[in-house]
Amino acid sequence: MMAGSTFRKVKSHSWKKPRHFRLLEDGLNIWYKSRWAGRGHSTFLVSDVEAVRQGHQSEVLQSIADEFPPNLCFTLEFRGRQGNLDLVAETPEEAGAWVRGMRKLIHKAKNMDEKERLDQWVWDWFLKADKNKDGRMNFKEVRKLLKMMNVDMNEDHAFYLFTMADTSMSSSLEIDEFVMFYKMLTQRDEVWKLFQDYSSDGEMLSRGELENILRIEQQEGDGCVEHAQELIDRYEPSEMGEGPGSMSLDGFQLYLCSQEGSIFNTSHKDLYQDMSQPLSHYFLSSSHNTYLLEDQLRGQSSLEAYIQALKRGCRCVEIDCWDGPDDEPVVYHGHTLTSKILFRDVIATISEYAFKASDYPLILSLENHCGVEQQRVMAQHLELILGSLLLRAPLGGEAPQQLPSPQDLKGKILLKTKKIGCETLTDEVSDEDETVNPDPDSPSTDQGSAECPPDPSKKVESISAEYDYEAILSKIIEKMCPLLTKSHCRWDSKLKMSRELSDLVVYCKSVHFRGFQHAQAHYKCDEMSSLSESKARKLAKEAGADFVQHNIRQLSRIYPSGLRTVSSNYNPQELWNVGCQIVALNFQTAGLEMDLNDGLFHQNAGCGYVLKPGFMRDSELPFDPETPQEHSGYAPLRLSIQILSGQQLPKVNQKEGSIIDPLVRVEVYGVPQDLAKEETSHIQNNGFNPVWNETLNFIVHNPGLALVRFVVEDHDKASRNDFVGQFTLPFTSIRPGYRHIHLLSKDGTSIPPASLFVNVSTSEVHSFLT
Repeated sequence: MMAGSTFRKVKSHSWKKPRHFRLLEDGLNIWYKSRWAGRGHSTFLVSDVEAVRQGHQSEVLQSIADEFPPNLCFTLEFRGRQGNLDLVAETPEEAGAWVRGMRKLIHKAKNMDEKERLDQWVWDWFLKADKNKDGRMNFKEVRKLLKMMNVDMNEDHAFYLFTMADTSMSSSLEIDEFVMFYKMLTQRDEVWKLFQDYSSDGEMLSRGELENILRIEQQEGDGCVEHAQELIDRYEPSEMGEGPGSMSLDGFQLYLCSQEGSIFNTSHKDLYQDMSQPLSHYFLSSSHNTYLLEDQLRGQSSLEAYIQALKRGCRCVEIDCWDGPDDEPVVYHGHTLTSKILFRDVIATISEYAFKASDYPLILSLENHCGVEQQRVMAQHLELILGSLLLRAPLGGEAPQQLPSPQDLKGKILLKTKKIGCETLTDEVSDEDETVNPDPDSPSTDQGSAECPPDPSKKVESISAEYDYEAILSKIIEKMCPLLTKSHCRWDSKLKMSRELSDLVVYCKSVHFRGFQHAQAHYKCDEMSSLSESKARKLAKEAGADFVQHNIRQLSRIYPSGLRTVSSNYNPQELWNVGCQIVALNFQTAGLEMDLNDGLFHQNAGCGYVLKPGFMRDSELPFDPETPQEHSGYAPLRLSIQILSGQQLPKVNQKEGSIIDPLVRVEVYGVPQDLAKEETSHIQNNGFNPVWNETLNFIVHNPGLALVRFVVEDHDKASRNDFVGQFTLPFTSIRPGYRHIHLLSKDGTSIPPASLFVNVSTSEVHSFLT
């Protein structure tokens, strides 16, 4: 791999071009370019690669299966939303060597400890700055390095540090001298001060002194004695710390920067919640238009989109099915320019990836626009491909009195769609056509019997003003719709249900929502409704307590407005506040909404199921998110966050000499009374080690539902601030004390070693203050 290989990079059946790849000396970067001559090249980190697939294991490589045998082909699967890299080798031996080598390197990268990661990061910077590749750096190269590292340092001070590190007095730094330079550069006064406050000699922390920090500052309570020794054993790099049990400043800083020093409660990364309660008592990570990689008008439909969602712990995926050629149903966004994929291929992909990230049940939300014949084909594919994974009958063979639990349904796939016999009106077999009747107070009508489209202007009125551009598009569609044939209006579709497909629906029978009173009077635990975001938000605002009670008994699925043509998302928090379990988002679209989704479902081993707070599971204690103070368990908390410093924040603008002016904003999401934002001042020209020392305070009225989002932005007084990084977590997963926040990119992937250093505390709020 270090010698290099030339592969065909494949993007499509017609796009196949040679690229030369080689592993760099650091063992963690892959370098490649399009031709042997010339200066243009690219690199990517091994740690950015999540997995290696061998053979025709991608849509692209499947499309050229008749041209190249599987033993020449492999796929590098990247984290986040970055596309795959599909490659074809000259020989099977070369392909095999790279597949085995990449897998070993990925495993090594995943299992590095904190010191190894930091050493690797320093080594990477050394290689980047050593422009002439002589293994040494002169001061000119060091000055360029400082700009690359996002710090604008006084040249005299930089030269002073350079001279101090140049122990060989050669006017250049070798790698060990560069490490010394880096340590001086990254000396952190805020960590040193905390260390000095507890160290009796100013040189080392004894085990007892470290125990005091864990008990007093980190508020860890019981087990501090054992934990202190574990931290010394794990993070103390020097021999001085061995034997009697003590920790140096270097070891203390390594601990604080580790996952054990993270703001996120490490015990919540495990499966810590009760998984034996009814399905309706959980929030589920849920995807909308799962088949799309891009927007819902022209975007590509892809099996990779299902793979990405499932590997992120998604537990409800959507499949839009339409009649296809050769009696094979296809999946795409109907009546748009999105590409089409075969239903059978979607099911095969789901079968392979359904339980890679989670063992708990997966729901297939079927938007069925097929005729009866192709519905039968769909049923055959579901049964043959999924086999024993598909749940075909109620557990125990009896009609359920309450929904089974995630534990009961481990390893099972459930089908959600209409079912014959569920309602008296069963002509319409697609759920999302309910958007034609967004007003929950209007009389129910039989969707399947509509002879012409209802007045779309009612829908426009229900769209929030913040989506004006989509309302404008709606007006255009209004004008155009009369010009279209009846078959082009989604709500005009009148389709019958096939018995074969209907029989596969268990526990997730889709029914039209006719109001909370009707649902309670005709209660069946295995019936559920899908609601558009506008309808659901209106219900949440006007009848929040009823919505919470409804969701204790039954499942609700919420989906984005059909007018979100660029596949934007709504805020899921509003619907979690009333207990909606399946709040479906466009996973392909990064932003605040997906940050909240990732933040909520990061806990509980990332299994895609999060147990609702107790007050949302108890039918005897009504809860309304609009008035949390009226709930019997009302116990608000004060959240105080001292933003101390930042570390190695990434550059936004890659132009030479460009350095960010970072600020930190803390945002709280939850019940309406908890919505709040506070931010620090910005630090001029320092993304490397900015120091704020500013405290932000919040009152959280309902901690059980609150999410806290930390955002770093590059301040710009002339235009909108640029995003730098973020981290979102449940309020209940926050650990108090001196903690690091390891930032994530816009795609939700880690960007080590970028972090914030904070001091967090929570306290009770006395009633006279509320």
